[in-house]
Amino acid sequence: MSEEIKNEEIQTRRGWHPALNALLCAVLGLGGGYTGGRIAVHTQKADGTVQESTQPTVVYTPAQTTVYAEGEELSIGQIVEKAADSVVEIRTTVKQTGFGFYGSYTTEGAGSGVIISSDGYIITNNHVIKNAESIAVRTTDGTEYDASLVGTDEKSDIAVIKVDASGLKPAEIGDSSLIHVGDTAVVIGNPLGTLGGTVTNGIISALDRQLIINNQALNLIQTNAAINSGNSGGGLFNGQGQVIGIVNAKDSGTTSSGALIEGLGFAIPINDAMDIASQLMESGHVTDRATLGVSLTTVPYDYRGTKAGLYINSVFEGSGAEEAGLKADDRITAADGQPIAQYADLSFILQKKKIGDTILITVERDGQELTREVTLTAPIYYNN
Repeated sequence: MSEEIKNEEIQTRRGWHPALNALLCAVLGLGGGYTGGRIAVHTQKADGTVQESTQPTVVYTPAQTTVYAEGEELSIGQIVEKAADSVVEIRTTVKQTGFGFYGSYTTEGAGSGVIISSDGYIITNNHVIKNAESIAVRTTDGTEYDASLVGTDEKSDIAVIKVDASGLKPAEIGDSSLIHVGDTAVVIGNPLGTLGGTVTNGIISALDRQLIINNQALNLIQTNAAINSGNSGGGLFNGQGQVIGIVNAKDSGTTSSGALIEGLGFAIPINDAMDIASQLMESGHVTDRATLGVSLTTVPYDYRGTKAGLYINSVFEGSGAEEAGLKADDRITAADGQPIAQYADLSFILQKKKIGDTILITVERDGQELTREVTLTAPIYYNN
C-alpha cells in the first residue's frame, strides 16, 4: 500500500486561532455533519471580454434535440434542460475513530458532482469524498453506481471520481475567464443530501475572491444563488448552460456585530478546476504546482516560549528548500518581502509562481534572521 506525502502539507499543533473574521461552511451533506472553516477576504475584482460566435451548439435530451446559438442567453428552464442531467448526487461513508467508550463508527455524507466525460469521469470537491470508504453516485434518471477515486487535491479542493458507465451526458465546459459581475448564475446540486436536482438562480456577484477556507488559499467566484449543505461539488452554470464553476462553499451565520449573512456562495472557477482535474486523471495527483519542498506547521499563538507563526516541520530531500539550506524548526517570517504569519499568506504568493521560479524566504533561526533564495520545484511524492 502506498502513501503520498505532499509538499507544504499542513499540520497544526494547537488548532485554529479563534479570532478570525467569519465562519465559512464547506457545504457537505448531512450525516457526517457540516465542515467549517475560516474566511479572510483580500481582493475582489477582475475583468474579461466576451467572445461571440454564430456556430450552433446542439444539446441532446431524451425526447428531442434543441439547438441554441452559441452566446445566446437562455431562459432558466432552457439552462436546466441543457445542464441538469450532467449533475449527479454523491453519497459517501466515512469511518471515524472515536474515543474511549465510542471506538470506531461510520458516518454518512452527501454532496454533488458534475459529469465531465460520457464514460463516467465526474468532478467534485475534495471535501465531499475526503477519507471516504465508499462513494455512491446517482444520476438524474435514478441509476445508481459505485464510484472509485481517481485523484484528489486538498489545496484546490478538487477531486475526480469514476463510475463504470457509458453514454452519460457531460456538462458543456465554459470559460470562467470570460464571465462578468452581473451575469446570470444557475446552481444545480443536491442540497441537504436529499434534494438532488435542485435548481437555484441569481447572478455573478464578484470575481477573484481570494479566501482562506480550511486553511487553504483559494481564488473563487462569488454568487448570490442559494447554496446549502450538499451543494458542494455541484455546478455553477452561466446563461448559456455551460458550467463555469464547481460550487464549494457558502458564508453563513452572523457577523461580529450580529448582522445576518445571506446570499454569499462561492465556486471554484472551472478553468482552474478542469486544469486540476486533467492532472488528476492523468497522474492521480497535481504535477505542475510550484512548491518549496517542505512540510509546514502553523502555531496560531505564542505558547510556552514558542512564537506564533509558520514553522518548517521537515525539508524534503532533493527540494529547492534543501538546496537553499532551510531547516526544520525555521520560522518563516517573510516571502518576497511580504510578511508571513500563517500558511495561507505563503500560499497566496506561491500561487503566482511557476516551477523554476525563485522566491526569497526569510526565516528566524536561533534568534537570528536569515534570507535564502529558493528555486521552486514540482511536488515531491514519496511512495512507501
